[in-house]
Amino acid sequence: MTAAMERTQSDGGTPDQARPDNVVSMRDQGANEVSERLLASAARLSRNAMTEIDWSEPMDPTKYGCSPEWSSLYGTAYWDELTEEQRISVTRHEFASIMNIGIWFEMILQEMVIRDQYLGAYHDPEFQFALTEVADECRHSIMFAKASQKMVGTSYRPTKTVGRLGKLFKRTAKNEIAYAGILVAEEVLDVFQRGCMRDDRVLDFIRTINEIHVLEESRHMKFAREEVRESMEGVGFARRQFSALYVSLAAYMIVTSLVQKKAFADAGLDAERAVAEMNSNSHFQSMIRSSCAHLMEFLDEVGLLTRPAMHYYRKANML
Repeated sequence: MTAAMERTQSDGGTPDQARPDNVVSMRDQGANEVSERLLASAARLSRNAMTEIDWSEPMDPTKYGCSPEWSSLYGTAYWDELTEEQRISVTRHEFASIMNIGIWFEMILQEMVIRDQYLGAYHDPEFQFALTEVADECRHSIMFAKASQKMVGTSYRPTKTVGRLGKLFKRTAKNEIAYAGILVAEEVLDVFQRGCMRDDRVLDFIRTINEIHVLEESRHMKFAREEVRESMEGVGFARRQFSALYVSLAAYMIVTSLVQKKAFADAGLDAERAVAEMNSNSHFQSMIRSSCAHLMEFLDEVGLLTRPAMHYYRKANML
């Protein structure tokens, strides 16, 4: 695999491609075993929102874009002042923003995975699942784009600064940094969507989108965890510290970009006040922390939850 090959070469060993076919590292065996199971799961369970959802069906005007409890304004004085119609509107714009930021990061993810597998072992299950993941992410991005078009008719992108930092991340992130960054984005969105996908107060097609994404991202997260574990084997102190800090900065960038200021303005709210209320909303901060509990446990397990990294996770209310 490409990631393992880069590590072996950097350690002064023999590249994977130079080894005989019958000499396979234990790390490669682990990745391939996991990938075999994930490929079989993808073949059985993959779904297609383009054919499963009736995109022409009118939206129920009484239903939310996400569960009210997951709104970044829920529990604030501003939320209490909103009419039911305004609450529905703001949840739709918030979730459209979250889906659009998801598209932005999924495009980063696709580029990193393709780069990682560029000169990989094409016959290996790991390579095949990596491309399966890229195909899944393409479909997810189209699904999110279609949903955003239907629900609010506009797009939300990260700020220019964050956009530039995202370009830097996708060009420089490798090995554990790339896959831990992928895991951060997927874990946060996964818990959010799990909390909304069975709520009958939420638009039916959004619930279906959440179900599809949760199902397929569970495979991606398993794959990313395996890649992070492999990459962290035998890593020295300096690299571990650098990787942990870089991942935490990426996490901060992603989580603090989820709900864009423009989403509040488009929902007809006072955007300045809404952002201020969101940033001081203890309920929303608690929801984010709870969604990241499993992620923080994993990062600690593999040695990526260092003291400097914890600072940025706390700033993003992830810890």
